[in-house]
Amino acid sequence: MATKKKKKKVGKKGFTLIELLVVVAIVGILAAIAIPQFQRYRERAFDARAQSDLRNLMTAQEAHFVDNEAYTDNLQTLESFGFRPSPGVSVSVTSATNTGWAAYAEHPSGTRRFCYSTAGQANGIVSVALGANCP
Repeated sequence: MATKKKKKKVGKKGFTLIELLVVVAIVGILAAIAIPQFQRYRERAFDARAQSDLRNLMTAQEAHFVDNEAYTDNLQTLESFGFRPSPGVSVSVTSATNTGWAAYAEHPSGTRRFCYSTAGQANGIVSVALGANCP
């Protein structure tokens, strides 16, 4: 008499290769969408930080003008009027006289340079491409 081996049905444990490949593909698609979007958010945050520093510089310059009847190109002097640039932001006063001043602020990881001139536009702040000259 021939003996038949009985196969025990073992409970399914783990995932099949196809299931794992599907999950990896989905994660890859989500990462391809999320990473560029995250990079844009970071660039906008760096730009906002530079623009905020320029606005703070404007306030400090006006406070300095009230006390000294002149604007200054010395950022260290403006620290006593509350101006402290954010980490990584490059702020530069390009000119300062008794009647006006000009400056710019940018972050190397941002996409824009923000320029201000008392002789400029109505709101004063102009945005140009990173590294471009201010008008």
